[in-house]
Parts: sequence; C-alpha cells; structure tokens
Amino acid sequence: MALDRAPLDVIEGADGFRSAVAALAAGHGPVAIDAERASGFRYSQRAYLIQVFRRGAGSFLFDPPAIGDMSALATTLGDVEWILHAASQDLACLREVGIDPLRVFDTELGARIAGLPRVGLGTVVEELLGIHLAKEHSAADWSTRPLPQSWLLYAALDVELLPDLRDALAAILEADGKLDWAWQEFDATLERETPTRIDPWRRLSGIHALRSPRALAVARALWTARDDYARETDTAPGRLVPDASLLSVARAIPESKRALAGMREFTGRASRSQLDRWWAAVELGLADPAPPALRASGDGGPPPPRVWSEKNPEADARLRHARGAVTEVSERLSIPMENLLTPESLRRLAWSPPADGSVDAIAEALGALGARPWQIQLTAAPIAEAFVEARQGIGAAVAEPS
Repeated sequence: MALDRAPLDVIEGADGFRSAVAALAAGHGPVAIDAERASGFRYSQRAYLIQVFRRGAGSFLFDPPAIGDMSALATTLGDVEWILHAASQDLACLREVGIDPLRVFDTELGARIAGLPRVGLGTVVEELLGIHLAKEHSAADWSTRPLPQSWLLYAALDVELLPDLRDALAAILEADGKLDWAWQEFDATLERETPTRIDPWRRLSGIHALRSPRALAVARALWTARDDYARETDTAPGRLVPDASLLSVARAIPESKRALAGMREFTGRASRSQLDRWWAAVELGLADPAPPALRASGDGGPPPPRVWSEKNPEADARLRHARGAVTEVSERLSIPMENLLTPESLRRLAWSPPADGSVDAIAEALGALGARPWQIQLTAAPIAEAFVEARQGIGAAVAEPS
C-alpha cells in the first residue's frame, strides 16, 4: 500500500510531545500504538520509534530516546483502549518509557482466537481489509538517525490501519461467540510477567552438540564475555561474534591465544579486535572449579515427554489421551492448540494430576497453572475424560493374559 502524503516528522522535543498528547486526547475511539526496536542491531530492546494513531487526531511519530519519559501519554489516555499487534512483543519497551496501558486489544492474538490461518499484521490486514501492507522495513535498524521517509511511512501505516482491523476482528469474534475469550487473553497479556531465564547461555544455537562439562564451561565463559561486551557497546551479540563461532572454540578448546587467532571457524567483526577478551574467557572456562552439568537443572517441572514412557508410563498415557482430546476441541473451534491451553500446562497436569480426577478437580488444577476461565471451561471435561480413558487402557493392558 502506498499513499501520496506530506513528509512525516518525528517528534523529538517536549513541546511537540505535549502538543501531540493534547491532540490525541481530543480524538475519539481506541488508541493504536506500535513500537520499532533495533533487534539484531542493538543489545537493548528499547523502542527507537513509537507511532500512535487515533481517529479524529491523526498519526504521531515519537523519538523515545530523545523525549525520555512519555508517561504523560499514558496518564492522559489511561482509561482508553489501546490497540497493538502482538502486544507481548512491545509492552516491555513501552513500559520502559512510561507507557503502561490498562486495557488492550491485541489484533494478533485476536486473529489467533478468530481462527485465521496466518496472523502476521500484513497478512491479516490483507485478508480482512483488502489492503496490501508492504513489510520490507520490519527488520530495519530503527536506531538509524535520521530515519528515512520510506521507513516513517511504513511505521505510520502500521498504526493507521489498526482501528479498522480491530473492528473487523471484533465483529468476527462476536459472531463466533469468542469475544469474551479474546478479552480474557488480552487481560492476561497485560498481567503476564516476563520470565527470568535460567542459564541464558544455554540458548546458544547448537550447544547440545557439546558433550563435556569442560566444553560447556568454556562456552558459558565465552557467552558471558560476549554478552558483557554487547551490553557495553549496545550491539546485538551475534553481530560481534556468531553463536557458531563461540561453539567452535568451546568444541576445539585451543591451547593458546595464537591458536585461537588461527581458527578459521572463529569469525565475527569482534573476533580479532577483542582477542584478549575471548582468550581470557577460554582460560576462565578451563579453570572453572564448578563446570556446568550437561543438562540444565530445570525448574522442578516434569522431564521431557520423550522419556515418559519409561519413567512414568501412566503419565505418558494421560498426556497422549489428553493431547488428543484438546486437539479435537482446538480443531472444532478453529483455535490453535497452544492458545487453547499451553503445552506446558497440559504436561504438568498429566505428570501430576489431582488425586480426585473429577472435572472440578481438573478445573481447579488448570486454574492453578494459570489457565483462564474460558480455557478451563472448554478443556477441563475433555481432559478429565481423557485421563479416565488412559487409566482404563493401562488397566486393560495389565489384565490381558500373557
């Protein structure tokens, strides 16, 4: 979609920000908002552009690093509904500058519950509004200054279409009896806290190929050194030294700094300029008195389902039957299974079910695991029935003569 329009300005100063807030307050209906970060370029996940649209007010593009505190926007429009696409991706960076919505309509999540096959913004806009929305700048470095006009147009269109998209989705959800379910999910998105990652270095791509604690210790030390330097320079870690390069060093464990410098597999723009840093990390890993275990300790949850058949055949049977039951509900209602009930909740319930296998007991257990009322209403009875079928199947197998 391309429009002929006047050049767009980015608001950078306090006076422009106050004027924009006043204009938005004088508008009507929900507020559409989006944020552009520089993922893949910068270490931080801060917003480098925030775009806002409201009917009767128009579009406004803000430069958060220049403005700083933007809480006046949220304070002035605090009781208004905010429209976001994939809210969970933007809420953290919006809250970082003081924008903390109290009520949101998430068009990406709404599209999932509505049963749309693809839920990317461009696809949903084209399907429901008949408008082709180009997404060629979605992976751009939004920390660039000044921002090109073509990027600003792209950013403005993203929010200008959100109110119409919200209305179209709300109509579908209402017609299908799903609107209340969607609102429960939107509210849960606002309440959800960002989980703290345990051993984030274990997210190195390909780390499962390392077979010794000592190699893991070197990998951990290299990851930490890279993360510290990435934070220091506000650069995406992978742009300094790729994951594959760190793992090649951890796998080979070079005997000297010279040997490290000679590794062809050790690449990246900071691989040689920060050679002392990387070699110090290798030495730190080699001297680590407590190298990490081959497997992460986890959070006390159940083991991977692939080992259930040996460790806990009853739980394995419960999980298989329950998955089938939840899949049936998912397909009947055209709601992705992971949105109907998180796989982790189903695994935990199958591994440690309530002693009382009644529907009420299953419902209570699902609530304790964080399931919303609509999810409990749709899945508690099928899961309870599936658990009974699993128990009967095991009993029949035991009773069969050899």
